[in-house]
Amino acid sequence: MTVRPHAFVAMPFGQKPAPRDPASTDPDARVPLQRPGDDWQPRQVILFSGHMIDAPGREKPRFPADKEGIAAQRIGEALDALGAGPDDLALSQAAAGGDLLFLEACRQRGVRCQVLLPFPEPEFIATSILPSTGGEAWRARYFAVKQQLEEQERQFDARKQRQDPIRIMPHQLGELPTGVDPFERCNLWLLYTTLAWGVDKARFVCLWNGGGGDGPGGTGHMFKEVEERTEQVTWIDTRKLWTV
Repeated sequence: MTVRPHAFVAMPFGQKPAPRDPASTDPDARVPLQRPGDDWQPRQVILFSGHMIDAPGREKPRFPADKEGIAAQRIGEALDALGAGPDDLALSQAAAGGDLLFLEACRQRGVRCQVLLPFPEPEFIATSILPSTGGEAWRARYFAVKQQLEEQERQFDARKQRQDPIRIMPHQLGELPTGVDPFERCNLWLLYTTLAWGVDKARFVCLWNGGGGDGPGGTGHMFKEVEERTEQVTWIDTRKLWTV
């Protein structure tokens, strides 16, 4: 699959979506990306990707539910090593497991967060939250994080910099083109949004076992795409972590 950078809308806070290119027949085409505005600039932009909590009865465990605590600890330690705080921006999806642990840790440190989802919320919850062990509890945590992110944006009302902290890919990029995987597309949307602030600000944290995913667009795909662009990578290797 060949992916063109202009086909993804990287919308930093303070930016409105770029309009569709009316001259293009490509449903995913947009006008060239605008540089971020000067109203609010993050010190660093922390991108995250990581495994979901395993579904009940998973044949080959990858992220067992009983490893949640140590994973949360190490994600927090990674953020502390980066000095993450209110001057920073974090980007991720919001799946049960690594994503939500990352978002919770970011909010504990006052990091401004932006969530990009590959599907409308009900579909995302059905595919990326409820199948995990303890899915109903993870759904509650998702909505708790969502409320925190909405409260996060209220402080920007007076400066007219408030943004929707959860963005839905089909609403922002248009319908999924034929032959394009939604998870790979969302990975690249997250990555290009991160890089729109400048590659020097980009940091990547991942919770990963170093292997392939259950399908396209997993953490391995994101790792490969990030590694081609920056060396600012913090890899929490679950093969080592689960033995602690």
